[in-house]
Amino acid sequence: MTHIPRVLIVDDEPFNVEILLEYLEDSGYELDTAEDGQEAWEKLEAAPDHFDVVILDRMMPRMNGMEVLARLKAHPVMQSIPVILQTALAAEDEILEGMQAGAWYYLTKPFDEELLRSVLGTAIEDRMRYRRVQEESSAAGRSFDMMSEGRFRFRTLESARDLATVLANACPAPARVVVGLSELFINAVEHGNLGITYEEKSELREHNRWDEEVAKRLGDPRYAGREVEVHFRRDSDCIRVTITDQGEGFDWRKYQEMDPERAFDTHGRGIAMSRMLSFDALEYRGCGNEVVATVALPRETEAA
Repeated sequence: MTHIPRVLIVDDEPFNVEILLEYLEDSGYELDTAEDGQEAWEKLEAAPDHFDVVILDRMMPRMNGMEVLARLKAHPVMQSIPVILQTALAAEDEILEGMQAGAWYYLTKPFDEELLRSVLGTAIEDRMRYRRVQEESSAAGRSFDMMSEGRFRFRTLESARDLATVLANACPAPARVVVGLSELFINAVEHGNLGITYEEKSELREHNRWDEEVAKRLGDPRYAGREVEVHFRRDSDCIRVTITDQGEGFDWRKYQEMDPERAFDTHGRGIAMSRMLSFDALEYRGCGNEVVATVALPRETEAA
């Protein structure tokens, strides 16, 4: 059965809600509304796995958008739900504050229908991908949680997602870790081994040619022999996953934090999201083609 994406629109201005509903009436999404943050939180808390995206106004009575966002990101089930925060285009300080709080997607006022559809489409695409890897992780069970060390190699995006699922199940909170591992593994393939730049990905996604270009480069002799190597190691206090690709590297410093200048781009959030949501530490080395993701292990309770 095909999952229909569910969108919650939260705004205390009826006119804004009407515009959003009108623009999205033929989108194929299931739409619901809340007139303020309190009503929104009650709906979200009552069914934590129901909504796929929240379009959230910032200033509202009873509970403002930033408080709703903070509660979402602190919730073990809802922390990976994409939040589209409404903002004025020039409000760079508000954009930065929202990004640091976990809002990865932005919608400007007054609303532009094309931008709305693009931003919402990206958020839903990300959410569907996270749902898939989390469901696969849950289905796989915890059969790998006793693994102490392992080395793996892969080439394709499909293999990247499969390995992320396996290794996440060797970690505490696999549904949280699998999102970050999936992002880092995919980055190692597309930006690392296949050499697709940030600017190229923006253009490819704009013209719906992203999947086509990835398949083309995987068959190109210049890239066909490249593999991503993953080293998994469990120590007494943490798990470290070292990911090494065969690309030329990149300036990873630009992507560890969310940049307001990239707030309206349709990609480029993966590293910052992984660092904030999935791992206790994320360390890039050298030219950027090696990264170490660390997951802390819970301390064993001492005997009384």
